[in-house]
Amino acid sequence: MNSASPSSACSCLTWRASSIVPVQLGFNHSTNYKSSPRRLQIACSSSSSSSDPLLVKAAKGEPVSRPPAWMMRQAGRYMAVYRKLAEKYPSFRERSETTDLIVEISLQPWEAFHPDGVIIFSDILTPLPAFGVPFDIEEVRGPVIQSPIRSEEGLKALHPIELEKLQFVGDSLRILRHEVEGHAAVLGFVGAPWTIATYIVEGGTTRTYTNIKSMCHKAPQVLRALLSHLTKAISDYIVFQVESGAHCIQIFDSWGGQLPPDMWDRWSKPYIEEIVNTVKNKCPETPLVLYINGNGGLLERMKGTGVDVIGLDWTVDMEDGRKRLGSGISVQGNVDPAYLFSPLPALTDEIQRVVRCAGPRGHILNLGHGVLVGTPEEAVAHFFEVARSLEFSTPQGHVVEEPKLVV
Repeated sequence: MNSASPSSACSCLTWRASSIVPVQLGFNHSTNYKSSPRRLQIACSSSSSSSDPLLVKAAKGEPVSRPPAWMMRQAGRYMAVYRKLAEKYPSFRERSETTDLIVEISLQPWEAFHPDGVIIFSDILTPLPAFGVPFDIEEVRGPVIQSPIRSEEGLKALHPIELEKLQFVGDSLRILRHEVEGHAAVLGFVGAPWTIATYIVEGGTTRTYTNIKSMCHKAPQVLRALLSHLTKAISDYIVFQVESGAHCIQIFDSWGGQLPPDMWDRWSKPYIEEIVNTVKNKCPETPLVLYINGNGGLLERMKGTGVDVIGLDWTVDMEDGRKRLGSGISVQGNVDPAYLFSPLPALTDEIQRVVRCAGPRGHILNLGHGVLVGTPEEAVAHFFEVARSLEFSTPQGHVVEEPKLVV
């Protein structure tokens, strides 16, 4: 990958005023997802393709005409059409584990905003029952695991992942791949072992992580066994998603940032590395993105996992992130989600600043976290319109230069 020089990423680009013109893509409103016209069977690719979607090319550090854009949580409660559907189907588990509903929800932002990535509507906890960890989602408490695993006895409940129990995920990805017809990348995702383990050990969400952090010292062999089991299950689940149609996979180590860096090195990084190695052996051309909430102290360590893209949260300055990570890896992010509540000109300026600092190669435009509840839909639309209005110009003459970005 030949990114712009990290030390000059914010200064090497030129700008000019341009109108923002939204791109309108076709969408088939009458699709019957249960009877999709063809059932895709996709093997892990061993070679790059010139037909790769824009997002995949950027993830691989290849030249692109503009930065591709999508948003974490781009399908969800901020959209009126989603809220209306949720009234009819109030159970999150039903919405995220029923093929027709998964597809419909995943395509809602595609129909409305035409992002460059369409991420499957799911949850990082979705695969848990398939390897022996049942869970519920309660209205107030969120995810609840009735039998937390904190002992060797608890480990006996675990078994190898049964991918046939996740067929709704595979079917949904196949349909999404068909629906977007190459106009966007289809994204799958998983939780990292440490993050999944926090739910399994704590019994749900937590603000202190005291049970799992104390296990690092009181029952390290139990925690290592749990993390090893999760690593194998998550690796298999990623390959399953790729073979079902995902162009790219994001690994969420959402709570990795709750660990001191030296503890992350011991209790999270090795397991992510193992996942990356396994997936790269089986699906070498599938880009892997790693995102950690609160990752400012972990950037260099994240790069060492071997992933293709590092997702920066909004607390990391893009220029500083580029300097620290160097030019050999792609980055994703990192507009503060709160900017979507700002006047649109301020949002435009921030998008342009982030893209300017990221440089012309190896950047996927995104937020630094998920879309917030209550975000105005017109701001989301504006975000993608601005992204589509950007253009990397090719320098003329015989001197080899990086492309410049014009708007």
